[in-house]
Formats: sequence, C-alpha cells, structure tokens
Amino acid sequence: MTNPARSIDLDATDRQIINALQGGLPICEHPYAVAATELGLQEDELIERLQALLESGALSRFGPMYHAERLGGGLTLAAMQLPDDDFERVNAIVNSFPEVAHNYARDHDFNMWFVLATETPERIGETLAEIEAATGHKVYDMPKSQEFYIGLRLEL
Repeated sequence: MTNPARSIDLDATDRQIINALQGGLPICEHPYAVAATELGLQEDELIERLQALLESGALSRFGPMYHAERLGGGLTLAAMQLPDDDFERVNAIVNSFPEVAHNYARDHDFNMWFVLATETPERIGETLAEIEAATGHKVYDMPKSQEFYIGLRLEL
C-alpha cells in the first residue's frame, strides 16, 4: 500500500499554535484575537497560519467538535477496503463530503477509516450510500455501541 502520509515542516510558531489550540479557542466575542494575544501573535497572523496549516495538510480540520448525537444528528465510524492503485482517487471523493470529519489510512485490509457526522441520524445511511455510489466501493458502517472520553492531546 502506498502511504499517503508525507512529512510537513512546521516552525516553532506553528507547533506553538497547534499545541495551544488543541484544547480549544477561548469562548468570547473575539476568540482568535484572544488566542493570538496569548500566543504573542496578531489575530490576522494566527488566522493566516491556521489557513496555511490546513492548506499544507499539516491540519486536516480546524473547527469545533460537537456531540452530533446530542444535537439530534448522526455519528458513525466507517471503513473501506481499497486497492492501492485506487486509494488516492477514493480519498479525494470521500474527503469531498462535508459530513466526513476525519479520514485516515491504515496498514490493514480495511485501509481507509473515516468518521461521519450528519445533521440527522438518517443521513448516515444516505451518506454512506452516496459514497459507495461515487467511489464504486463498499463502505462498512461501524456505529459506536459505547462512548469513552480520553481527552487526547499530542504535544509537538
């Protein structure tokens, strides 16, 4: 399998931003301005650096984490078993769905795993069917049976 992961250079400020914002943004009228001040940056610089981290692929997503089910939505983990030579094509299609919150490669027969968060529980099945139709590959739905909170933080 081709490993789609690649090395991305981060400077000390990028690392500081990622480390500081893993716990969230301040809840206030101007959260980016407050976070920037705490990091010794200007608000515009913080926003530009976050955008650059997203565009470079250093960050796959930056945004709030909602408990979709408590808001009346749906949430599930899905997996696909893809041939190596079709992985990147399918990856681009899966990532084009706004419901996909995380998507990552694994060294396993099921080599693509992603999380879906939808506005309604019914939308989970619809989205999985749309991904299957768009990619031509089976999507395996693995809804959670129990939830645990581990508060994972990765210091860079």
